[in-house]
Amino acid sequence: QVQLVESGGGLVQAGGSLRLSCAASGRTFSQYTVGWFRQAPGKEREFAAAVGWPSGFIYYADSVRARFTISRDSAKKTVTLQMNSLKPEDTAVYYCAARLLAPVSRTSDEYQHWGQGTQVTVSS
Repeated sequence: QVQLVESGGGLVQAGGSLRLSCAASGRTFSQYTVGWFRQAPGKEREFAAAVGWPSGFIYYADSVRARFTISRDSAKKTVTLQMNSLKPEDTAVYYCAARLLAPVSRTSDEYQHWGQGTQVTVSS
């Protein structure tokens, strides 16, 4: 079992940057694929980025590729999402999610564990 806690959200102007962190508990964190999803008001939850088990394969949604960078520190049990060149349309609650012993997926239903979310607001 793993528990996830996100941090780092906030309010930023368009063009700015934020760094989100997902801290995990549990001894087997290295066996999880970890993804970031986001949900804007009135919209469905959507995939943003993920770092996979076992290879560390990284995958981005087209909407964030070249602006967001996901990274994993297995020793610290954290996954970070560096978000640059933020746009107002990036405004959403951002969730960290994990799936055990499985590769990267864009489908939220395939992730078993979720954090509580952190709000990111980008002003124009």
